[in-house]
Amino acid sequence: MIKGNPKQGLVGATLGFFIGFAAVSLFGPTAQKFKEAMGLTPVMVGFLVAMPSLSGSLLRIPFAAWVDSSGGRKPFLTLLSISILGMLGLTALIFTRYPDGLTRGLYPLLLLLGVLSGCGIATFSVGIGQVSYWFPRSRQGSALGAYGGIGNIAPGLFSLLIPLALTRLGLASSYLIWLLFLIGGTLLYYFIGLNAWYFQLREQGKDPEEAKRLAAQLGQEIFPSGRLQDSLLLSARIWKTWVLVALYFTTFGGFLALTSWFPTYWKSYFAQEAVAPGFLTALFSILASLVRVAGGKIADRLGGERTTAYALAILLIGALVMSFSHTFYLSVLAAVTMAVGIGVGNAAIFKLVPQEVPQAVGGASGWIGGLGAFGGFVFPPILGAIVRAMGASGYAAGFGLFAVLAALSLGLVQLLKRARAAETVLAKAAPEGGS
Repeated sequence: MIKGNPKQGLVGATLGFFIGFAAVSLFGPTAQKFKEAMGLTPVMVGFLVAMPSLSGSLLRIPFAAWVDSSGGRKPFLTLLSISILGMLGLTALIFTRYPDGLTRGLYPLLLLLGVLSGCGIATFSVGIGQVSYWFPRSRQGSALGAYGGIGNIAPGLFSLLIPLALTRLGLASSYLIWLLFLIGGTLLYYFIGLNAWYFQLREQGKDPEEAKRLAAQLGQEIFPSGRLQDSLLLSARIWKTWVLVALYFTTFGGFLALTSWFPTYWKSYFAQEAVAPGFLTALFSILASLVRVAGGKIADRLGGERTTAYALAILLIGALVMSFSHTFYLSVLAAVTMAVGIGVGNAAIFKLVPQEVPQAVGGASGWIGGLGAFGGFVFPPILGAIVRAMGASGYAAGFGLFAVLAALSLGLVQLLKRARAAETVLAKAAPEGGS
């Protein structure tokens, strides 16, 4: 009656996340098509490419809570099904209205369909919980690293594939293929995605204690303890949680935002045509994803604070160069530098969670993952507003936003270091005071 093993659980969760996370690139590679057809301003383009990240970030928190009671399959399938509805509506809209009938009056509908399609992005927090319950503590680092690293490749890969499809098939057929991929991937997850043994036993009618005992005999170590809602409330009262939210807002929010904004940047600022913007965006996105896997190992060796500080410094350098660069190859090098800083930072910040908020790790992770990803929605409209205010030069100047955020985040890391040093001094002094 019990199905699967940890490896199969990891494969299923990674597949589900990979399918849903591709929606980060929903509009980025095709933004120019919509801009030309609908006469969109830079700010409107910014909101368009950012819209999938709105639902993809905010839904992470409630759906992470659902995992603790369901195991992950139901949240996964719900999010992916809503994403299918959004893609279905988007594909139908393009087939029936593009290009001549796609007017500005349909812009709100386009944003709504982007929100629905972006629900799949929220599968990140669902998969984190599903994988965590499958693996013992000694193997969770490598399992979650593989899950996050492989799943994060999806936006970069789609940023590369969509422009290729556009040149050969056109806009409507490209989105139709994406819709079929999403449906096929969701069906595949339905058949291979598995909850950990404890949740399978609970579905079979076993009471919590018996299910826990039987699952422990099979090798499961981690079980739901308390309600995530309580952990969310507790972690919200701890100031360090919000420092980590701000740090992740800069790094992971920056990753989401730039993955959706870079196609517009490369095409509009450097007049790159055809597949070049998609290739350059894929370079950034895939590199940041792969570096994230290595970033976890670096954080294990150097510590979360030091690694985060180094990552933010690299991000700061890359963003400064981007904001002043008017040379194509220098900008490519700077984008690669930003990818390294962002990728390492994304891994190192979650290394800090159990260190800084040990009394509410689950709740803190929910706030950090959900609100941190909200940067993917906030940044593109700001970048668009800078372009509107400054003209073409604003495409470069906009990266100053990330330089400022990186500098502020470095200050927050120093705040964490000083607080931990003070806590260490107090902890050492406590026994002496008590004696």
